[in-house]
Amino acid sequence: MIPAIAAGGALAWSVPWMPGLGVALSFRVDGLGLVFALLVTGIGAFVMLYAAAYFRTHPNKARVMALLAAFEASMLGLVLADNVIALFVFWEATTITSFLLIGFDHDKAEARDKALQALLVTGLGGLALLAGLILLGGVAGTYEMSAMTPEAGAPALPGHALYPAILVLVLLGCFTKSAQVPFHFWLPNAMAAPTPISAYLHSATMVKAGVYLMARLSPTLGGTEAWQWTLTLVGAATMLVGSIWAMRQTDLKLMLAYTTLMALGTATMFLGGDTPVAIAAASTFIVVHALYKAALFLVVGLIDKTTGTREIDRLSGLGRAQPLLWAVAALAALSMAGFPPFIGFIGKELKYEGALAVASEPLVVAGAAVIANALMVAAAGLVALAPFRPRAGRATTPVKGRAPVGMWVGPIVFALAGAVFGIFPDLLGRPLIQPMTTAIVGEPASIYLKLWHGINVPLMLSVATFALGVGLYFALPRLRAGLAAAEARGVPSAEAAWEAGVAAMKRFAAWQTRVIQGGRMRVYLFVEIGALAALLWGAIALAEGGLPAVAPPAMALFEWGLVALIAIGAIAVVLTRGRMVAIAALGIVGAGVAILFVLYGAVDVAMTQLLVETLFIVIVAVALLKLPRVPAGEGPWWRRVRWGALVIAGATGLAVTTTLLAVLEIPFDRRITTFFEQAAVPDAFGRNIVNVILVDFRALDTLGEIAVVVIAALAAAALLARRPTTRPEVMADGAPAGEGEARGR
Repeated sequence: MIPAIAAGGALAWSVPWMPGLGVALSFRVDGLGLVFALLVTGIGAFVMLYAAAYFRTHPNKARVMALLAAFEASMLGLVLADNVIALFVFWEATTITSFLLIGFDHDKAEARDKALQALLVTGLGGLALLAGLILLGGVAGTYEMSAMTPEAGAPALPGHALYPAILVLVLLGCFTKSAQVPFHFWLPNAMAAPTPISAYLHSATMVKAGVYLMARLSPTLGGTEAWQWTLTLVGAATMLVGSIWAMRQTDLKLMLAYTTLMALGTATMFLGGDTPVAIAAASTFIVVHALYKAALFLVVGLIDKTTGTREIDRLSGLGRAQPLLWAVAALAALSMAGFPPFIGFIGKELKYEGALAVASEPLVVAGAAVIANALMVAAAGLVALAPFRPRAGRATTPVKGRAPVGMWVGPIVFALAGAVFGIFPDLLGRPLIQPMTTAIVGEPASIYLKLWHGINVPLMLSVATFALGVGLYFALPRLRAGLAAAEARGVPSAEAAWEAGVAAMKRFAAWQTRVIQGGRMRVYLFVEIGALAALLWGAIALAEGGLPAVAPPAMALFEWGLVALIAIGAIAVVLTRGRMVAIAALGIVGAGVAILFVLYGAVDVAMTQLLVETLFIVIVAVALLKLPRVPAGEGPWWRRVRWGALVIAGATGLAVTTTLLAVLEIPFDRRITTFFEQAAVPDAFGRNIVNVILVDFRALDTLGEIAVVVIAALAAAALLARRPTTRPEVMADGAPAGEGEARGR
């Protein structure tokens, strides 16, 4: 697809999915989608090869390979989907599959906890994203992202009243997925996953999903100060936090995870830029980071596999025993540090050029970029020098075995790619970076990647970065000591705040369960019926224009008599102390309602009412006769009245009556009635409209109701079939209780 996309074209494919809602399963390949699709499938292929060798003796090898394939398919669908609803489905599929991958070693409590943390953080962000995408589709008049831009004729979103809400919701989803501050803590914790999984999640796929969506929606939502400042500040904060705390880590894998935070923050910061060169810097860096980070993660996996450790302080002198591994690590680290002639150097130069071109705060952006890149130089030294050079006072780390060939192919290819693309940048720039930048900017952009741009300000910043980075590398012991001291003093932690919030939510849930689910039926009925009354009276109070004039309908004498009969039955149920009398009175109420249905022509409904009423009375009679008797209260009648129940019952009854009378005053809309009248015979071949609605138009609903009734009947039968067990009980004097006393108890 590269030639067609490089020529400025785009490939699209679509099939109707939910046409009634305007949702299609549509995919589109343009410059942005193509680069991400190549990263997902290209890096994914080598990671799969690596994983097959890494897990060659693992009993769950088939499971991890299947999960990796499912994750890759989900990510590929995400970056190629053009419909926002389809995109969200793939988005959540990556959430679920990454949860399973992070928790792959599910016998370890840490893996389970960190997988759950990632699921909750990204899942909550996904809910916000869904709301934002639905609002976005409603405002734009389409769910196709390619049709949401002003160039495609869609209305400009930044001026819309819902733009702030859409922006906040969409960015919440993107920030949680791409681990931006303050949601950054879940990503390093995802290191509980095995190394091949970490390499794939952190280099090209899940963590870049949020970056991808920000880039994709930039023509639609970008161009405003809110967009620029939010992405710039959040990205800069994430970049600095990731690069600083990477220096604190002694686990190579965890250190690389924090440098991933730096990369994600960098891409986000430059996506907030308002110039094509800033967007080009983000585009280039996305590819650069994917190559060197995949190589370094796989290198760390090789170190761990052959030595049994990833701790920097326990590694020394591996270069003599594994020179090829040292060479691969050095190539990838040089690209990470931004040394020429690697593609990392070109990406860093573009970052500085883009930072200086940012109109809002060029010095702030450029300064943050210099600090973060200098720390990356120090991190590159840690991963490429510390494990491989002999270090004073440390014995050479023994190599316990050789890694399979399949584990070597990926890191070698990725490390060499960084050098090849640096020497021949046109291999990457014209066919991929330029179309990608054009897709993000929303208009044609001319981008030329060069290894040498002459002596200019970006070059001077690069020299300063190298010097500062080398100095930080040699000052690492003191830097680590300072960070450790800051951590010991209790530096505010987003993860600690998250854990405290989760703990508070659990405590609140436990309290709420004790209060609401206390096991007392009276409490349940009070809450449910009281909530109904509150909702109805709230609707009555907030009715636009007030309620229409409500008056009792004119009724014939026999209708008043029937109403009086129902009322007498209801009052008898409340006042009587005899259970059989209450059951009979309840039957009077049900029969009276059924007669009302007959009077108004709803014979089918009356038959259903009678059948249900009969069954209900039988079940209630059987159940009540088996329940223990509650002694009647003593004293005058006003003390025996349950005034709370009386108030709730009266408020609910009055609210229902008022609402129904108000509804009857509104002109009847026959559109639904007319539809069923016209469709019953030709579409459903039935003249009984009620039956047609239940069996054809609401078939699934009716099936669900039948299932509920069957389950309830089975449960009731099981409860009624139980027999009380008589356990021998002991009286106060130690003698066994009699049978009558035991049954009474």
